[in-house]
Amino acid sequence: MVEYDKSVLGVDSEPAADEVEKGAIRKFAAAIGDDNPIYNEEDYCEKTGFGSLVAPPTFLTTFRASPVPDIKLQFGKVGLHGGQAYEFYKPIKAGDKITYSNKVSDVTERDGRTGKMVFTVIETTFTNQDGEKVAVARSTGIRRE
Repeated sequence: MVEYDKSVLGVDSEPAADEVEKGAIRKFAAAIGDDNPIYNEEDYCEKTGFGSLVAPPTFLTTFRASPVPDIKLQFGKVGLHGGQAYEFYKPIKAGDKITYSNKVSDVTERDGRTGKMVFTVIETTFTNQDGEKVAVARSTGIRRE
C-alpha cells in the first residue's frame, strides 16, 4: 500500500467565503455561451420565483477554497485530472454568501495497464448564508508511476 498521512483524511481546510455577484454570473454565463434568461435577466428571475439571477452549475469552479490538507503522498511522476462531479441541493443566486472548504475524502490504490495508480478525491462543500448546504463537488486526481 502506498504511504500517506492518514491523519488528515476527512479534515476540512480553513473555510473561505465569497459573495455571488450579478456581474460575475452574467460574465460566467457569457463565457460558457449560455444565454438562458435565468442567468441574465432579473425580471425573468423575479417572475419565475427565484428573485435574483441564478448561477450556472459550473459557476462553483470560480471559488477557490483554502489549500487542501497535505496528505504527504510520495508517489508517482505523473499527475492527471480524473474527473469532476457535483451534487446540487439548492440554487446559488446573486447576493448569496457562499462558504466552502476542501477535504481529502478518499485515497485509493489500483493496478492499471501501465502500473500502479493512486486516486485522490478532494471534496468541497458549499453552504449559503442561511447555513444550508447548496452543493458538494468531488474532484478526482490520479497519480501514476
